[in-house]
Amino acid sequence: MAPAGATSLHSSLCNFSPNKPTPIQIPTQLGPKPKSLLQKHPLYTPTHTKLSLDFKEKILCLEIMGVDAGKALSQNPLLRNVSMESIHSIISFLHSKGIQEKDLPRILGMCPKILTSNIKSDLNPVFDFLSQDLKVPDHSFRRVINKCPRLLTSSVQDQLKPALVYLQRLGLRDLSALAYQDSVLLVSSVERTLIPKLKYLEGLGFSKEETRDMVLRCPALLTFSIENNYVPKFEYFCGEMGRKLEELKEFPQYFAFSLENRIKPRHMEVVQSGISHMPLAVMLKSTDEEFKELIKQRTG
Repeated sequence: MAPAGATSLHSSLCNFSPNKPTPIQIPTQLGPKPKSLLQKHPLYTPTHTKLSLDFKEKILCLEIMGVDAGKALSQNPLLRNVSMESIHSIISFLHSKGIQEKDLPRILGMCPKILTSNIKSDLNPVFDFLSQDLKVPDHSFRRVINKCPRLLTSSVQDQLKPALVYLQRLGLRDLSALAYQDSVLLVSSVERTLIPKLKYLEGLGFSKEETRDMVLRCPALLTFSIENNYVPKFEYFCGEMGRKLEELKEFPQYFAFSLENRIKPRHMEVVQSGISHMPLAVMLKSTDEEFKELIKQRTG
């Protein structure tokens, strides 16, 4: 939590009125930290030392909110010209939707584009979508946005609704799960992300129906990287483990476990213990203590 002095200064900065152009005394102790990305930003090179008061206010306001101003400016250059009044309006709007002060560093840090959004055309439609299409009650907006801040930077017409329609056609019709657990799927491109994952699974030898059933049992399959997740884990599954596709069909959650920290060590221990076979779910889902007990029971 920010100290009382910082909170007071944040209030004065983020609530300033253009009708009261009173100069602000910026305490030196609240200047940008030496190792902050802000110091490396082009605006802070020796040729840009004369920064406007408005811009300094903006930087200080972001930093006090817990947002790395340098990183935010790099990811969203439009912040350079947006007014403090506009930033204050957006923050006030988010507060009105249940977003708390302590949520802002993560939300705005991940998606600084929010600070240059249009409330009427960009942000309001997202909350309407949550309410009308996902049936999220007003008091749960905060939970959904904290789960996936990218919702606030996604177009309802071009991204969220098309993704929802596709996922529902696929069979993911639990709106509560889509809102509170799998909301990242709603901000994923149907053509560039969702469909290629399904095609890859089909390419492994699963039928369309089997692939669909696997995804319905483990929606996270649609979020995994083909190159960094599917390929190495499937190669290990077929090569080192010598297992059959049927096991993946029964336990698609295999792809959700760490190859280096869970799959490999446990498979090696099973092999070294001389156990001929242990179901994937039993081998991977058990806790460390449960796994040790299983090994003991089967070798004792």
